Amino acid sequence: MTATYTFDVFSSLDGFGAAGGDWTGYWGKQGPELLEHRLGLYREEQRMVFGANTYRAFTQILAEGTEEAVRDPWVTRMINMPATVVSSTLEGHLNWPDATIAKGDAVEIVARMKEESPVPLRSHGSLSMNRALMAAGLVDRVQVTVFPVITGRNGLDPIFRGAEDFDLELLESRTLDGRTQELVYRPTLHK
Repeated sequence: MTATYTFDVFSSLDGFGAAGGDWTGYWGKQGPELLEHRLGLYREEQRMVFGANTYRAFTQILAEGTEEAVRDPWVTRMINMPATVVSSTLEGHLNWPDATIAKGDAVEIVARMKEESPVPLRSHGSLSMNRALMAAGLVDRVQVTVFPVITGRNGLDPIFRGAEDFDLELLESRTLDGRTQELVYRPTLHK
């Protein structure tokens, strides 16, 4: 049996995964329904998969404690889940409770993990790694949480820039706090 792999990402309406300027975490649009829903997603047993850059960003945010999000229960739950960090550059002990480094090609590593994992796999962020995994047909679900903002001048990290073309089958959709959209798709490489 093959484990399900979910690429979970936050986005502005114009497709950015983050923003500079005076934008804060969640673009300042988090609400109780969103936070409770996120906690529900992370209550399920699963293994997290991160690229090295996302791992470094998370550990820096957590160490600085400057982001309001680091106190959110779903983030605490995510940090305490088993995790694999795919990297060719990280060495030694990871500053994450239950994380291991997997060295090598992300496509090969995740393909093997999908075959061997007894639990679903989830990646939050890790944009370039997940674009490569999508191109290889390893992403079963793309879960995009779209916040009601346009960050044209201050947008950072374009989520799908450089990605292949995909057809998307809508599996689920919901509105959270009357303003934020969560869309879950099954991606298929467009031919």
